[in-house]
Amino acid sequence: MVVKNLLILGPLSILTLFGQKLTAQTSLLDELGKDEATTEYVKYSFKTNRVINLHSLESTAAGVMDFKMSHRFNPVNNGLYDLFGLDGAQQRFGFDFGLTDDLTVGINRNSYRKAIDGFVKYRILRQSTGKVNMPITLAVMTSAALETQKFDVPTRENYFSSRMFYTSQIIIGRKFNDFLSLELVPTYVHRNLVGTAAEKNDVYALGAGGRVRLTKRMALTGEYMYVFPNQLLTQYKNMLSIGLDIETGGHVFQLHFTNAPSMSEYSFTTQNDADFFGNDGIRMGFNISRVFTLWNAKKVKSEK
Repeated sequence: MVVKNLLILGPLSILTLFGQKLTAQTSLLDELGKDEATTEYVKYSFKTNRVINLHSLESTAAGVMDFKMSHRFNPVNNGLYDLFGLDGAQQRFGFDFGLTDDLTVGINRNSYRKAIDGFVKYRILRQSTGKVNMPITLAVMTSAALETQKFDVPTRENYFSSRMFYTSQIIIGRKFNDFLSLELVPTYVHRNLVGTAAEKNDVYALGAGGRVRLTKRMALTGEYMYVFPNQLLTQYKNMLSIGLDIETGGHVFQLHFTNAPSMSEYSFTTQNDADFFGNDGIRMGFNISRVFTLWNAKKVKSEK
């Protein structure tokens, strides 16, 4: 009888203990899952992936295409005859694609010197709180540009490579609170061809951008690109822009004043010949950003 009880109760006891162990493991995994879920990533440091001209801390979400249309009008001091610059403009349009939440690629066409440029931007670190506490966002961006405008001196021997320009940037920034975000952008530009021997093919600069939220849908923005001395001719000036972001559903309107006619990274860093505080430096401009979802990245991830 004792043996029979042992044969019956023994396996039941083992099954009971095993079930308790499985329950404990499940509870432990649940707790671990809860701990991981407490990591919160900071969002909306800027309203789009551009401050004005500069790339911002933001990346285009996975599966999303961001269509951008930009204008930089003629200088406002042209007066009423030119409708304060509105009669003429440089235009740029482009498409940014979010391949992942951290990897964005894009292609653009700028009427300024008829430049075509493409870029790759990768977010290495993302500001977060909780289990993973990361105080900053860190991204890298590299772009290549091709000027398709006719050569300035067509009679000399010109090379295709002379039309090429390359830019690399590190974007470091932080959203300090719901109202203030700041970033620094160390920048390197390589130009295959320069106009004079006094200019450098390799140009180093430091950009800075910021955003101050005014309301839920409006914010002040500003940016500045400081080019270190003795690299460009004295006629070239540092880029300065001040703007207002307005969000309306799927659109973001960026209205601003700037001294840069071009919107390509290499160009507003090395080819800007207008002084913001000079007689012909200020131009009105705008960016329009409209996002389209190409595929549901979360659904694709869940199906794998």
